[in-house]
Amino acid sequence: MSITLSTALGSLMTNKRRVSALKSLGVTTVGDALTYYPFRVTDPVSLRTIREAQIGQQMAFVATVRDVRVVPGRMLRVIATVDDADFARTRNMPGGTAQLTFFGGRKNYIDWVSMRLKSSPMLVVSGTPSEYMGQLQFTHPDFLTVAPPAPASAAAVGAKLKYDADSLEDAILRVTRPRPVYHASSRISSAHIHDTILGLLWMMGARTSSTPEGLPVAAGDGTLPTRNAGAIAPSMAETGMAGTSGVPGTTGTSASALVASSTNDIAVQSGESTAESGTDALERAIPDILPESIRAAKGLMHRAEAFLAIHDPDSRIRFNQAIETLRYEEAFVSQTSLVKARQHAHKSSAHACPLTGAAAGEDNSIGAAAIVTDASFSGDHTGSQTGSHPGNLRDRFIASLPFTLTSGQRQVIDDIAADLSRDWPMQRLLQGEVGSGKTVVALAAMLQAVGAGYQSVLVAPTQVLAEQHYETISRMVAGLGESGGDIPVTLLTGGMKLAARRKALGVAASGAPGIIVATHAAFSKTFQAPRLALVVIDEQHRFGVEQRESLNAKADDGTTPHLLVMTATPIPRTAAMTWFGDLDISWLTELPGGRKPIRTVVVNEADANTMGRMFAHIRARIDAGERAYIVCPRIGMDEETGASGTSGAGSSSAGSRSSRASRAGNDIGIDDPYETYDDNGETVARPPLHSVEEIAVRLQKLPQFQGIPFATLTGRDKDDVKTEVMAGFDSGATPVLVSTTVIEVGVDVKQASCIVIFDADRYGLSQLHQLRGRVGRGGTNSWAFLISRAEPGSVAEQRLEVIHHSLDGAEIAQADLEFRGAGDVLGDAQSGGKSSLKLLRVVKDADLIADARARAEQLLAADPDLSGAVQLAGAVLDFTRGNETFLTSS
Repeated sequence: MSITLSTALGSLMTNKRRVSALKSLGVTTVGDALTYYPFRVTDPVSLRTIREAQIGQQMAFVATVRDVRVVPGRMLRVIATVDDADFARTRNMPGGTAQLTFFGGRKNYIDWVSMRLKSSPMLVVSGTPSEYMGQLQFTHPDFLTVAPPAPASAAAVGAKLKYDADSLEDAILRVTRPRPVYHASSRISSAHIHDTILGLLWMMGARTSSTPEGLPVAAGDGTLPTRNAGAIAPSMAETGMAGTSGVPGTTGTSASALVASSTNDIAVQSGESTAESGTDALERAIPDILPESIRAAKGLMHRAEAFLAIHDPDSRIRFNQAIETLRYEEAFVSQTSLVKARQHAHKSSAHACPLTGAAAGEDNSIGAAAIVTDASFSGDHTGSQTGSHPGNLRDRFIASLPFTLTSGQRQVIDDIAADLSRDWPMQRLLQGEVGSGKTVVALAAMLQAVGAGYQSVLVAPTQVLAEQHYETISRMVAGLGESGGDIPVTLLTGGMKLAARRKALGVAASGAPGIIVATHAAFSKTFQAPRLALVVIDEQHRFGVEQRESLNAKADDGTTPHLLVMTATPIPRTAAMTWFGDLDISWLTELPGGRKPIRTVVVNEADANTMGRMFAHIRARIDAGERAYIVCPRIGMDEETGASGTSGAGSSSAGSRSSRASRAGNDIGIDDPYETYDDNGETVARPPLHSVEEIAVRLQKLPQFQGIPFATLTGRDKDDVKTEVMAGFDSGATPVLVSTTVIEVGVDVKQASCIVIFDADRYGLSQLHQLRGRVGRGGTNSWAFLISRAEPGSVAEQRLEVIHHSLDGAEIAQADLEFRGAGDVLGDAQSGGKSSLKLLRVVKDADLIADARARAEQLLAADPDLSGAVQLAGAVLDFTRGNETFLTSS
């Protein structure tokens, strides 16, 4: 069986419990395992004599086996008595004795261990000493057998065996080398993760520091009850691996006996001869992605060599070099993808949408008619406060506004107008704070396309937001058509009744110029818009690449629509330039006047006095006619909760955030729950996350809310229920809304002045900032209460202090980026994508990214189709399809 990076672990491992545990970490293929990087490496193990041993401190020593005996009983034991007299003499120390103890329920395992201990008179042992009945003891230590100087002196039983090391020096080097530590869970330890990865490398041809020798029969569930990590090979049975021939190993079988048709698929044992070395086999199984010229220019390792140096490092220096190699690979692949996407966009054709009615030679900038005087927004502005009526639809709309556009809005509108006037597709990202006026900018762009005789589509992530956009846009464009008529605005959502949906689809299919406001229904095959010229996507990270690209096929003339994507998620400029390098980027930094700063308070949930005063304050605001949001991450109290309190995946690692969010679906509102790890990479048990059901019941029993009606809202509710609940909240019939983060985007209730966020210490800063933006939209004083169970002095507490003291979205996003990763900030978990960027640090690696982009541009200029770099071309394609946070047009 040939093993590749895409081979499923389930086809290689007999231990299905371990397969399941790895799956919970997002590791399902060989490639996933090799890119599941350790978060640190241990210090090298100290080489000491037995007399220098300190209880509980790991050490390594060279020992001579004096006696090996098997102790019978329900749990069999192997006890080896060893001494280090010869080794201690070289260090001018007296020798000492110790016992090596191994437990096992299966006789074949006990026989295998005792045979290995008897096979060589000299061992190099690594373990943690303890004391038992006055005797120094090492329980389940790692050890390597060392070949005797003269083969003739070997005992008959050992003559047929292959030793772990050919020399004492080699054995010492391998035992004392650093060991990687991985983010683990309650289901699988870091050591077992390491065993599995070493086993995979071995099967692919690597000669790791733990090359398998014997292949004992699996004990119990298919995993040996003990392990000699780094010393004994992670045998097939021990790591739960199936033989490459498809036949499980048997006691006493040599590694070479497992080969089916070729020895190239598994490691070659020392002393055996073959035409291909282990390194060659590994490099064949793991081809390099970076072109040779770039790898040589940067002095980088081969990809296979880097994987080996990360998961089986012989030194910290080598480990760091490998990390830098794969970090640059990530940068190069991502930048090549973005540069290629940008070049492809410029080769596509699009409908040019020049401003109609403009005088010959006039540019697309907003004319004098667009500069209006300050006026308060009344909500009804069908009569412009200016008497001018510009010739094009866009400027008529701007002239009708009862408020002045900010200079930032005017600049972005002009930039978009220039983009739309070209015959290749615009690709622009518009990032702006909540309430910065993105909708007005987008509407001006859509009206420019409609004025040129084409269709525009605005895609919103939820039905509630789509309906709000529909109502707002219909009101704002009323009377702007020819002779005072209305501009056609059509609503299309998945929750519409069949007759209304068919009517909306018919309007879109007619090709008549107009604006279509839609949800995910715009991505369905039944939606056709033959004259589609502009697609506007609100909150871009909620849609996948394939969904966005499906809109490219809606036009029947082969053109690609112009694309404008909007987000209120704070994105640091350094991150945006990296993650959205295929787009032109615009920022709206000015907020409209009248909004008061939101007061943010961090509340310790255990502080009952402060919690009570907070609820009393909220009651006072409700009595004053205002509203309050109560946000919880979970929906129900009966959901499965893991060790760390995250439904369905509580103990997953940081490397499995995407899969965790995907499994949890709408049950968890946190985009990417923060986990806490101990020094061994194990997740620390944390209290269960609060749920909407639990908090709604609890708060209604409080005296502060006596007589106050509550409503609940979650992602599981049907669209008509959501609409009804939001209408009741808006009207004040139910002034307290307990919800999940479904209210994070697009909900606009002017009377909302308070928001309480439970489990705030588990959210990302950018998501907290988004949630906080739900209040204070009506010009009233507003408060955000962040309820935390973070430990004093913890990283979680430090993160909350950032949002406590700052209202600057860019500053918060920068902090979030530094606390975690760019992929998390930009929502890869939420979109369901699995980011391949695991090592690249957008802020710290800015220079590296710039270098990678420059080299990518040079490479694509010489080889636009990457025909000379097949592996890179495949990686670029995988990257484009797999990273949902990236926006590509091809």
